[in-house]
Amino acid sequence: MTFYSAISEFFNEIKNALLSFNGISDILDIIFVAFILYAAIKLIRDTKAIQLAKGFIVLIVVYAVVNLLHMEVTSYIFSLVFSNLLLVLVVIFSPEIRHALESVGRSSVSKIGLFSIKNSEAILNQDKANKMIDAVSRACSDMSDEKIGALIVIEKETLLGQIIETGTTVDAEITPEILGNIFFPKAPLHDGAAIIRNYRICAAGCILPLTKNNSDVSSALGTRHRAAIGMSEQSDALVIVVSEETGSISVAEKGRLKRDISGGDLRELLTEQFSLEVEEKGLLKNIRKGRK
Repeated sequence: MTFYSAISEFFNEIKNALLSFNGISDILDIIFVAFILYAAIKLIRDTKAIQLAKGFIVLIVVYAVVNLLHMEVTSYIFSLVFSNLLLVLVVIFSPEIRHALESVGRSSVSKIGLFSIKNSEAILNQDKANKMIDAVSRACSDMSDEKIGALIVIEKETLLGQIIETGTTVDAEITPEILGNIFFPKAPLHDGAAIIRNYRICAAGCILPLTKNNSDVSSALGTRHRAAIGMSEQSDALVIVVSEETGSISVAEKGRLKRDISGGDLRELLTEQFSLEVEEKGLLKNIRKGRK
């Protein structure tokens, strides 16, 4: 099948679909397809996949030119590629597909559970979250003042079991003193990352994956910052970095690095991420009303 016959067949299918329009079911079908396209564009918009998509469009244009000029050998090579288009797309966009499936799984799992169970745990989790926010903020501010390098990963919905296995199990309450001891220069675990899970320090000395988007990362950033970005690209974790050279605090999330923030800004960001999550769902408000 040539490029032009494929295009012709595509438009014929569209025409046939319009002629056989079948009311509500077709409207729902169009809405569903539009939602899938919107979700796909939103998924790849802020990632390296958008560059791959642009490259793929260029490839299609080149294929059209090759067919127009009747370059048989090149056209044959292109036809082999496009005949396995689905496999090619899966290989190219595998990280984005995996991220999308993880997002769907997280949103589905988070909706499971009885409201009464959530109510009973809301206050307890909020108290733990507040202690974590205070301890992490204070520890990072202290290490920033002393120019002590640190790398702290706060796990969310994406489980980081494989990352935790690369380090040493700690399982300790989060305090500024313990975090300071972990990252104290020449301490055994100071070079790796500390992983916080369920409001406790789960492990330390963990090895994080480095970002592969080297073209988008400043050459002034060191290994800690590249590891923070890489970890945030592969999970929904919040990663905090304290620079050993400058003492500046940075936060990586969703593949983006927010640099040179103050201790107060860090506390505010952590509060937005964790302390207010329960309030936004209205759980604490309902509990307090019930106690009055």
